[in-house]
Amino acid sequence: MLPAPPHDALLVLADGSVFPARAVAPGTRFGEVVFHTAMSGYQEILTDPATAGQIVVMTQPHLGNYGVSASWAESDRPRAAGVVARQFTPEPANRAAEGGLRGYLRAHRVPAVEGLDIRAVVRRLRGHGEMRGVLTTERSDAAALRAEVRDLPSATGEAPALEAGCRRAGQWPAATPDGPRWRLALYDFGVARATLRAFAERGAELVLLPALTPAREALALGADGIVLSHGPGDPAPLAASVETVRELLASGTPLFGIGLGHLLLGLALGARGFRLGGGHHGANQPVFDRLARRVAITSQNHAFALVPESLPAGCEAVEVNLNDGSVEGFMVTGRPVFAIQYQPGVAFGPHPAGGLFGRFLAALPERGASGRA
Repeated sequence: MLPAPPHDALLVLADGSVFPARAVAPGTRFGEVVFHTAMSGYQEILTDPATAGQIVVMTQPHLGNYGVSASWAESDRPRAAGVVARQFTPEPANRAAEGGLRGYLRAHRVPAVEGLDIRAVVRRLRGHGEMRGVLTTERSDAAALRAEVRDLPSATGEAPALEAGCRRAGQWPAATPDGPRWRLALYDFGVARATLRAFAERGAELVLLPALTPAREALALGADGIVLSHGPGDPAPLAASVETVRELLASGTPLFGIGLGHLLLGLALGARGFRLGGGHHGANQPVFDRLARRVAITSQNHAFALVPESLPAGCEAVEVNLNDGSVEGFMVTGRPVFAIQYQPGVAFGPHPAGGLFGRFLAALPERGASGRA
């Protein structure tokens, strides 16, 4: 049953749609309204830096059942601009929880609402595409909010990734008992901790670099390979990063792109990007590996993809999305260059750790137990 009126909050979309709601956490935030289909993992979703600037509509009807914990977060704080759900659980039922979702969002000043028709919101976004919107518990002037949202520029062309990652270089140690097998440099456009753990658990020691680190500085580290992380937003305005990737490609160093990094790598190779009619936001995106003839169910959070026909000669789209046919992974023939659109280590199916992630790791030179080449 939906929470009873009176409603004291609004979700207003750029197409003029207004959805009355009830406040859970106070505030007013403008952002890109998207819907996420995951059944669980709400804290991971909301703290993923790739969610920056998004007002996230959760299709799972009950949110907050098992609470929150610092160990489940993908970054140091929630990155979502706002949260919309059919109903927030008043109190969590989980002995491992360190607190409730309601209090967590209030503490971090992330506005949240409940009590609206989620199916109606999702139908609107699915039929008309993701769009700008405002979530407010402080204003009731729907007409004025409509006008403000209509005047907002499109999210296409924005570059939130430059603010989503680290500001200075850092380290993430390998999580293997015999020491690191590889030392990798990772360009941080908004990497999630799950991605760092996926590398660390397979023996990689990571050096995290700010997004605008010059190629010469990354190459001077003498890393065994370079990773371009995922992150929020459109790759098109990141011209400086695309040029950096071209320099990295010219060095012959093994490269691996993830999410936004996949797109940057594609643009650097000469491919074109485009905005999907409906973004991929969920933990159930089916990806077909054309080489292994297998399907993996993957976790994704992006709204842009590469035009398949624009991939240059020698660049092969070996993984595709079974829902819409978009490129989910590519490799460059004869070179240690690989890229995927989903989170490595967060996939389910036969040999989920394999695919292009496994091919990249196999292309790296072993350092041995001592951690030295």
